[in-house]
Amino acid sequence: MDIHSLFLYLAVIIFVGRVFGDLFNKFGLPAVLGEILAGIVLGVSGLGLIEINEAIKVLAEIGIILLLFQVGLEADIHQLKKVGIPAFIVATAGASLPMFFGFLASYYLFNLPFATSLFIGGTLTATSIGITVKVLTDLGKMNHRFAQIVLAAAVLDDIFGVVVLAVLYEFSKQGNVDINHVITLILYITTFFIISPILAKLLAKLINIFSIKLKSEEFIPVAIMSVIFLFAYLSHQVGSPEILGAFTVGLALSRRFVIPFAAFLRIEEKEKMIDKIEHSIHPLVYVLTPIFFVSIGLSLNLKEIDFSSPEFWKISIVLLLIAIIGKVASGFFIKATIKEKLLIGFSMLPRGEVGLIFAEIGKQSKLFDDLLYAVIIFVVAFTTLIAPLILKALAGKD
Repeated sequence: MDIHSLFLYLAVIIFVGRVFGDLFNKFGLPAVLGEILAGIVLGVSGLGLIEINEAIKVLAEIGIILLLFQVGLEADIHQLKKVGIPAFIVATAGASLPMFFGFLASYYLFNLPFATSLFIGGTLTATSIGITVKVLTDLGKMNHRFAQIVLAAAVLDDIFGVVVLAVLYEFSKQGNVDINHVITLILYITTFFIISPILAKLLAKLINIFSIKLKSEEFIPVAIMSVIFLFAYLSHQVGSPEILGAFTVGLALSRRFVIPFAAFLRIEEKEKMIDKIEHSIHPLVYVLTPIFFVSIGLSLNLKEIDFSSPEFWKISIVLLLIAIIGKVASGFFIKATIKEKLLIGFSMLPRGEVGLIFAEIGKQSKLFDDLLYAVIIFVVAFTTLIAPLILKALAGKD
C-alpha cells in the first residue's frame, strides 16, 4: 500500500470512528462500542473499504500506548497499592477459571486435541485493558475503588496472558515447556516493573534540567514522548506488553507518586511539568486512541463465521458461557458489594485485541481449523461488544 492510500484510510478511520463514537454517546451508549462498530462496517466484515495493515496497526498501538500513559499519569499509586491483594485475586481467578474450564470443555466435551484445548483455554484468559479503561474513563469511574481494582487486575492479567501465550506457543511447537524459560520471563517482567518507575523518575529529573538549561518548556512533552516509547520498547524486550511500559511511565510521573529517597522535583516544578505534559498529550490521545478501537473492528472477520452450522453453535455457546462466567465470577472472590463485584467481573470480560492475537497465533500454528477459528472470533467479538453495554448499564445508575 502506498503512502497516499494510507492518508485516505486514516482520514476515513478517524472521521467515521469519531462519528460512530459520538452517535453512540448521544444515545447513551459507550463511544468505544461505536468506534469498534465503525471498524466492523469499514473492514472485511462489512463494506470492505479498508484492510488492516501494518501502518494502521502501528498508529493504533501508539494510540493505546498513549492512553495507558495518560491513565498512569492520572492514577493514584497509593490507591493501587491498597487494592493490590484484591486485584491479584481478581486477576488470578479471572485468568485461571476460564482457562481451566475452557480446557476441560474442549478436551473432554468436544474431544479436541490436547494442545488445541490448552490454546482455547489460554485464549479465554485474555482481558483487553484498553477497552475497559476507555469505558470506565468515559463513565468517569476511574477514581472509584472497583475501577482501581480492575486497573491493577487488568495489568496483572496482561502479564499472565503473555506468560500463558509464551508457554502455549512453545508447547505447540516443541511438545514440551522449558520451565527455566518461563521462570526467566517472569523474573524479567517483575524486575522491569520494580525498576522502571524509578528510572522514569530519574529521566524526568534530567528532562526538567534540560528544559531549564534550554529555556524551553516545549522540550518537556517532546522528551516525555521519547521516554514513553523507550519504555514501551523496553517492556517488549522483557516479554511484557508495550502498553504496560507506557503505564509505568505515567505512574512514575503522576502527582501522587513519590520516591522517598529521590523526590527530585519541587512541588511547583512537578505540577508545572505534569500540566505541560497533560496539555500536550491529551490531543494526541483524543485523535489516536479511536484508531486503536476502530482497528479492533477492522481485525474482526465476521464473514469467517458460518452461523448456520450446528457444530459452530454447540461449541460457541459452551465457550461463551465459560468466557463470561469465568470472568464475572472473578469479582466474587473479594469483599465488595454485589454491584462492585459485577462491575469488576464485567470490566474483565472484553477480550478485544488480546483475544484476536491468541486466535491468529492458534490459526498460524494450525491448532485452530476454520471452525474453531470462527468460534474464537465469535467469542472475542461477543465479549468485546457486550461488556461496554453492561458496564454502562451497571455504572450509569450511580
